[in-house]
Amino acid sequence: MFSKEESRLLRQEFWTSFGKSFPRKWILYNTKLKGLSFKFHFDNRSASVVLDLEDDLENRIKYWEKLLALKSILLDEYLPDAIFEEEYFLDNKKEISRIYLPLEQKVSIHNKNSWRDVMEFFNENMSLFEAFFEEYREVIEG
Repeated sequence: MFSKEESRLLRQEFWTSFGKSFPRKWILYNTKLKGLSFKFHFDNRSASVVLDLEDDLENRIKYWEKLLALKSILLDEYLPDAIFEEEYFLDNKKEISRIYLPLEQKVSIHNKNSWRDVMEFFNENMSLFEAFFEEYREVIEG
């Protein structure tokens, strides 16, 4: 078991190492679409690349309908195992819509032996996710 401080330092070390290993500017929150953001998720149980829709319900529905219309393209050409969840609840009970791709192996941010696999997964799959977004940004913006 790790103390909060040890956990914080390991997390910091992972993200610093990831940035040095794969130096590039990710889109993440800079989509220029209100409430739509890409995220990396890595904790002591799992890792995933995520597209979250967190705005008011009207905007969420608008973007969700556009993304559903593009679902077959995303699955066929970019991320075949992506999961679409129109109603996803965060730990704080906030409801959002989410498209995500989990890494299908047991990993932990506290286990440095799993870091390389997670970094490669993040780099490969977020690159594909962002390529999809850039290609279809105008459709999503609608």
